[in-house]
Amino acid sequence: MIKSGGTDGRSLVSEKLNTAFVVVGGGLSGVCTAITAARKGVKVVLVQDRPVLGGNSSSEVRLWILGATSHMGNNNRWSREGGVIDEILVENTYRNKEGNPLLFDAILLDKVVAEPNITLLLNTAVYEVHKADQNKISSVKAFCSQNSIEYIITAPLFCDASGDGIVGFLAGAAFRMGAESKEEFGEKFAPSVEYGELLGHSLYFYSKDTGKPVKFVAPDFALKDITKEIPRFKSFNAKEYGCKLWWLEYGGRLDTVHDTEKIKWELWKVVYGVWDYIKNSGEFPEAETMTLEWVGTIPGKRESRRFEGDYMLRQQDVVSQHTHTDAVAFGGWSIDLHPADGVFSEKPGCNQWHSKGVYQIPYRCLYSKNIKNLFLAGRIISASHVAFASTRVMATAAHVGQAVGMAAFIASKHEVNPAVLLHKNFMDMLQKELLKSGQHIPGFELTDHEDLVQSAEISASSEYVLSELPMGILKDLDVSMAQMLPLVKGKVPQVVFHAESETHTTLEIELRVSGKSGNYTPDVVLEKQVLTIVPGRNCLSMEFAATLAEDAYAFMVLHKNPSVKIYHSEHRITGVLSVFNLVNKAVSNYGKQTPTEDIGVDEFEFWCPQRRPEGHNLAIKVEPGLSKFAAENIKTGVFRPTTEPNAWVASPVDQHPTLKLKWEKEQKISSIELFFDTDYDHPMETVLMGHPEDVMPFCVRDYQIKDGKGNVLWKAENNYQTKNVIVLEQPIYTDCITINLTHPSQNTPAALFSVKCYN
Repeated sequence: MIKSGGTDGRSLVSEKLNTAFVVVGGGLSGVCTAITAARKGVKVVLVQDRPVLGGNSSSEVRLWILGATSHMGNNNRWSREGGVIDEILVENTYRNKEGNPLLFDAILLDKVVAEPNITLLLNTAVYEVHKADQNKISSVKAFCSQNSIEYIITAPLFCDASGDGIVGFLAGAAFRMGAESKEEFGEKFAPSVEYGELLGHSLYFYSKDTGKPVKFVAPDFALKDITKEIPRFKSFNAKEYGCKLWWLEYGGRLDTVHDTEKIKWELWKVVYGVWDYIKNSGEFPEAETMTLEWVGTIPGKRESRRFEGDYMLRQQDVVSQHTHTDAVAFGGWSIDLHPADGVFSEKPGCNQWHSKGVYQIPYRCLYSKNIKNLFLAGRIISASHVAFASTRVMATAAHVGQAVGMAAFIASKHEVNPAVLLHKNFMDMLQKELLKSGQHIPGFELTDHEDLVQSAEISASSEYVLSELPMGILKDLDVSMAQMLPLVKGKVPQVVFHAESETHTTLEIELRVSGKSGNYTPDVVLEKQVLTIVPGRNCLSMEFAATLAEDAYAFMVLHKNPSVKIYHSEHRITGVLSVFNLVNKAVSNYGKQTPTEDIGVDEFEFWCPQRRPEGHNLAIKVEPGLSKFAAENIKTGVFRPTTEPNAWVASPVDQHPTLKLKWEKEQKISSIELFFDTDYDHPMETVLMGHPEDVMPFCVRDYQIKDGKGNVLWKAENNYQTKNVIVLEQPIYTDCITINLTHPSQNTPAALFSVKCYN
C-alpha cells in the first residue's frame, strides 16, 4: 500500500535520456528518419505525441500514402520512393493488400520496435526546448500523458518531423506560414500579394453495410442544411463507404496550429451533417442498410509552419525539374493547392498542376538555417508555399526523412552539424549511402568501390531479348495507347503487331520520345504514319525512318479508333510497359493538362498505365530484337528502370536462370545484397484501396546462392521484398558466386536489378 499525506505540491516523475539523435514526430517521415539512422548504428529516441505511429497514414486519420506515383495518374513512371518507405509499402501490400488501417499501424510498430537502437516514446509531447546557446539545442522536455512521466532528452542532433514544427518553433528557428508573393521567388503560380490563408484539415468517416435497415438520428451539433451550407456537395458512392471524401476540409482561414480543436469541431459538424443527409434525405437509397462505423477524432493536417533552410525549394524546381549537386531525394506529386474555405467554398476542392517528371529535392532544404543542430523532415521542410503543395505528401515526406536519417548518421559519426555536410566529401558520402540503401536520387547512380561485384566477370545462363511479346488478348482500341520500348541510339527497329476490324478504316500511329532525358512524357513526335485497316485480321508492320539521338524509352502510339481491336500480350517484362491516354479525375488528370493562363506550368498529355489485371503490353514482334536486359546491368548502380531497364532479365525459356560472378582470385565475402523488381510503378496506397495482388508479378520469390564449390550459402523461398540483405554467419573465401533464380511465373521471366558483395 502507498499512502501519502497532503503537501504543498509535488513534482512529476522525471527521466533523463541521453542519446545521439532525437526525432520528434512519429509520422511516416519521423519513422523513416529514425529507422534509417538506427540501422546505421545511431542511438535514436523517437518521440510521438499520439498512441500510434504514422500520423496522417495511421488509423487515427486513415489517409492513403502517396507521392510521386500519384495514383498512377501522371507521367512519372517507376517513381515509387525507394529505401525504407518502399520496404514499408511492400510489406503492407503483402500483409494487408485490402488496406486495413489497424494492420498498417501494427506494421509501422513492428518496423520501429525491431530496431534495438530506437527508444520509442508514444503519447509523449514535447513542450519545452533548452538551448546551449542562441543557435543550438541542448535538450527537449516532453510529457507522457499515459504514465505521467516527464522526459528530458539530451542529444547533439535533433530532427523536427512533428508536422507543426514544435521543436523548431520553440527553438526560434526561422519559419513561415501562408503564401509568398510571386515577386519573392519569381513563381508564376504564386499570388500577386502574399497572404496568410492555408490548406485546411480533413476528417474521414467510414460506413458499413449491415444488411438490414439502420436508422440514424443526428447529434444536435450536426450541420443541418448540407446542400445550402456546402454548395458543391458531391454524390456519395456507397461502395467507397464514405472513406474517400477527402474534400471534407476546413480551417484554411484559421491558425492551423492553435485553432486545430476549433477546426476539428467544425469538421465533426460537417461529417455528422453529411451522414444525416445521406441517411435521411432520401437521395441515397443505397444507404438504407448502412451505419456510421467510424469518424476520425483528430483531423488530418495539410499545412501549418514551413521552416527556412539554406535553400527554399520553389515552383521552378518542381516544374522545370532543376538539378542540384546536393540532391538527396525526389518528389513528383502535383502542385496541389486547395481553397482556403475548404468544404464551404464554391471552388473545386483542389487545383492540381503536374510537372512532366520527377524533381530533385536538395539537402539544403532539410535543416534549419539558424538553429545549427536541427534537421527538418516531413511537410515542414524549406519550401515555398507553391512548392510545398507538392512536397507535403507523405511518401515524399518519408523519402526526405530517410535522407535526414542518413545525414544524421554521418553528422554523428564525424561530430559535425547538418550544414557541414554540404562539403563535397561529406555530400558524396551521404549520396552514396542513400543510393546503397535503395533510395533513388534522379540523375545519380551508385559508384561503390567496396562492392566486389564491380570487379567480377559477370555471365548468365541466358539474357532476355525483346523480339516478341506473344499474342494473348484482343481488346478494343477505345482509348489511345502506347507501347513503351527501351531503344538504343540510332535506327528504330521494325515493329509488327496485329489488329482486327469489321470495316475498312485507318489507324494513326506515332513514334514519340520525351523531350527531357529521364522523363516519360511523350511530348516529341518523331514520326507519324497512317495505316490502312481492312475487315478481318491485319498484320501491320511499322518501318520507322526516325533515329534516336540517345538511348531512351520510345512510345509507339496507337491513336484510338473504336472500330479497331488490337492484340495484347499476357507477358509482363521488367522495364517494359504500356501506357494509355487516360483520365484520372482523382489527380486532376483529364487526358491533357491545359493551363488556362500563364501560371508557370506546362501543357502536355497524360500517358498512364492501367492497374492490373489490365495494363497488358501490346503483342508485338521487334526486328532486330532489343538486347537491353544484359547480365552486366547488375553493375549499373541504378536499381529501377530509368532511361533503360537497368536489370538483368533471363530468357523465359531458360528453365534454370543462373547468374555467375567470377573473380581472378579468391575474395572474402561477408554479406550479399540483391535488389529485385517489386514494380516501382505501382503506387501501393496503404489504406482504403485494395490491390490486385499481395506480391508484385515481377518479384523473384525463390532463389539460391552458392559458392564456387556448389555449397549453398543462402536459400530464399517466398520472397516479396525489394532489397534482400544476406549476412553470412561466417565470412567465406571463394572465387565464384552463382545465383539460381526461379521465374515468378510462366508469363514473367526472372529479373534482378543488382547484386552486391562485401567483405
